[in-house]
Amino acid sequence: MTIISSGTINIFANLPKLPYNRPMRIMGIDYGTKKIGIAMTDPSGSMAFPHTVLPNNKQFFAEMVKIIDNHKVTEIVIGQSLDKHGAPNAVQAGIESLILDLTLAVGLPVHLQPEQFSTKAAERLQGKNKMTDASAAALILESYLMKQNKRI
Repeated sequence: MTIISSGTINIFANLPKLPYNRPMRIMGIDYGTKKIGIAMTDPSGSMAFPHTVLPNNKQFFAEMVKIIDNHKVTEIVIGQSLDKHGAPNAVQAGIESLILDLTLAVGLPVHLQPEQFSTKAAERLQGKNKMTDASAAALILESYLMKQNKRI
C-alpha cells in the first residue's frame, strides 16, 4: 500500500494503470438472408464506417470471427429485423441464431438495434453498389452510438 502525504492510504496504488485511450472497437452487423453487411467503429468507438460484405453461406461465421479477432472488437451491434408493425419478421430468427452463436464463440456483449429500412437508407445515400449492406451496417452502428451518447 502507498501512503499519501496526508496520512491516508491509497488503495488504488497497486492496481495496473489502464490507458485512457484504450481501443473500443465496435462491430455493426446488417444480417440478411443473402448478404451480411459489416461495419466497424474507429478505435475510439465514436464513428461508424462500412467495412465489408460477406455472403451468407457456410463460411460467413468463421470469417466474421476472424474479423472480430483481427480488429480486436469489444462489442457487437446487430440490426433487429422488424416488420412495419414492429414485430419480429422472418429474418429475425436467423439474427437470434447468430446472436447465440456469437455469444458462445467470442463471449462479447451483443446489442440489438432496430434497423428498419437501413438498406434502403444506405441506397438513398450512396446508390446501390457492392458495399450497400456494409453501409447499412454502418447506419445501424451509428444509430446505436448516437443512442449511447444520449445516455451519457
